[in-house]
Amino acid sequence: MMKYKIFMIGCLAVAMCFASCKKFLEVSPKSNVSEKELFTSEAGFQQALTGVYSQLAGRNLYGDKLSMGFVSALQQNYSITVNSYIPLVESVKLNYAADEVKTHTAAIWSEAYAAIAGLNKIITNTESNRAVLTASAYGRIRGEALALRAFIHFDLLRLFGPAYASGESLKAIPYTTTVSQIANVPATTAEVINFALADVKEAEDLLIAVDPIVTSDTRTRRNKLNYYGVKALEARILLYSGDKSGAALAAKVVINSGKYTWVTQAEASQVSSSSNTRDRLYFNEQVFMIRVRDMVNWTETYFRYNGSANAKLTRSQANFNTLYETTSGGSTDIRYVYRLEQDGSALFPSKFWQSANTEITDTRKDQYVPGIRWSEMYYILAETAATPAEGVAFLNTVRQNRGLAATTATTEAALRTAITKEYQKEFYAEGQLFFYYKRINASTMQFRSAAMTASQYVLPIPDAELQFNPNYSN
Repeated sequence: MMKYKIFMIGCLAVAMCFASCKKFLEVSPKSNVSEKELFTSEAGFQQALTGVYSQLAGRNLYGDKLSMGFVSALQQNYSITVNSYIPLVESVKLNYAADEVKTHTAAIWSEAYAAIAGLNKIITNTESNRAVLTASAYGRIRGEALALRAFIHFDLLRLFGPAYASGESLKAIPYTTTVSQIANVPATTAEVINFALADVKEAEDLLIAVDPIVTSDTRTRRNKLNYYGVKALEARILLYSGDKSGAALAAKVVINSGKYTWVTQAEASQVSSSSNTRDRLYFNEQVFMIRVRDMVNWTETYFRYNGSANAKLTRSQANFNTLYETTSGGSTDIRYVYRLEQDGSALFPSKFWQSANTEITDTRKDQYVPGIRWSEMYYILAETAATPAEGVAFLNTVRQNRGLAATTATTEAALRTAITKEYQKEFYAEGQLFFYYKRINASTMQFRSAAMTASQYVLPIPDAELQFNPNYSN
């Protein structure tokens, strides 16, 4: 029986490896190029990295489930109760035993580790085939790949692993650095953090000397995990692990870079015949963003009316009034004024609205989802400040650039409340709010009547992983 079990595990591992390799090549522009051939030129390395970015943009990862879809349903952004078109009813209820939720988590898990497998191939080949890369290409490609490996693993940890504060030494997820047929041993929460930070540190050291976003004044690199995106990721990871001083230092590098500017009211409100130029995502504030060219295929179903108002991902006008605190000055918030639109009889959030215009250009502002926002760095500085007065000053920088008056906070509790309200507004339908609630172990989530337990912040490891990876039960 034991030999049979080992044989089955081995067969599954081979199948999974083959599937991930096949996927890796399918997302590349030339799927008939073998892996061996792919890494014999700089263009091949870039092609492979582009393939991974394409995977991240897919519906199972940041194009949907890890942004506007599944994780946003978990964080109670939608009031959906009955829907035959959008399978998120049980997700809103946090019913993790439901087949609906299991389908979502299994897809996230498998697609994420397939992308990681692709990154591991790139990272390995930057050493074994380094001779075909210029020094600049080596630093940029290897640096991005390492950073992306940390980025994906960290989000898997935040979804499937125990919270750091209470589960530092508990088993979490595998941190995979090789493509292997052997089932990976799950790392503890602390180990995942340490592995991710090691990848981040090497990525920073490589990118700082060669990334065009550092060496010139270009901003075109924001749709890649560039140097400042890596520093922002470092700040995010360090704050999650409780290192407030380290998080603040990393966040300040991004804030002081001079590469980002606040969206203006004119940009946020622009309406023209070419509506894809309207800045609903605050383009120049994106430290890292992911291009999703075909999201119209699901955002129309998710958010637009189209004759079925009760089937959409939205909330009532009263809920949005509560979210944006319209009775206490929030009615001037540009996130409230310009991102909520009427479509038939339905109010819908238009953050991810996409023009029917099929033209693909780099100037379009409606084909992206946020990876890391500049505003998050200010929230990190607010949370890590020495005093509430210092903290609220960072918070007010964001508020005033959103059209709000300054707020006050004289106690740590008041500052925490103010930060939480900002996360709720800023990260609506982006998935980040769930991770924030988990990190602070929030006892409640806005628009959820039942109290939260620690276990509800930890999504179950997919059944297939538990079934064929014996290391979880050891």
